[in-house]
Amino acid sequence: MNSPFVFDVATLLRSSATPTQRTQTGPSPLRIGLPLVAIDEGADVTVEAFLSPLGDAVLVDATVTAPLSGECARCLRPLDVEHSFHVNEVFAASDDFISGDAADDDAEENPPRIEGTELDIQQSLTDVVGLNLPFSPTCGYFGIGECDSDRTPEPDGVSGEDEKNLPDPRWAGLEKFL
Repeated sequence: MNSPFVFDVATLLRSSATPTQRTQTGPSPLRIGLPLVAIDEGADVTVEAFLSPLGDAVLVDATVTAPLSGECARCLRPLDVEHSFHVNEVFAASDDFISGDAADDDAEENPPRIEGTELDIQQSLTDVVGLNLPFSPTCGYFGIGECDSDRTPEPDGVSGEDEKNLPDPRWAGLEKFL
């Protein structure tokens, strides 16, 4: 199975390379997302990427469009929507692509590596999806509408109209003084 997240960048690592635009479509090799909403394994994913050579590295600026599936955290209605994510990452072909001061080595954060002549944006996409999707998705967040149950609590915690008229049980003893 070919992953839509893997790009062959052999031509971009040459000294005379020019930026290129590529579109790849295919099934997602694994489930990417959070417990209540994610891109399912095998879902059709479209990756539109602009690849720019940077000498010993490649800059990937990609838009990934995929169907999300999951359920609303409030009413448990199934969520099936298409969503786009933006991935912007530099992939290095060698360890010495980025060098800095010796003092900066403590906070060493190397860019992802190009393995052979291929780069894989799957981990970058996983990071973007995890940071951009809500941990507790709701129908309203994805534009599906309001939750379909009348007994579903409102987002601010108010659960019903009649509860406003009930006295607070802590003050029940003071009712005789009214």
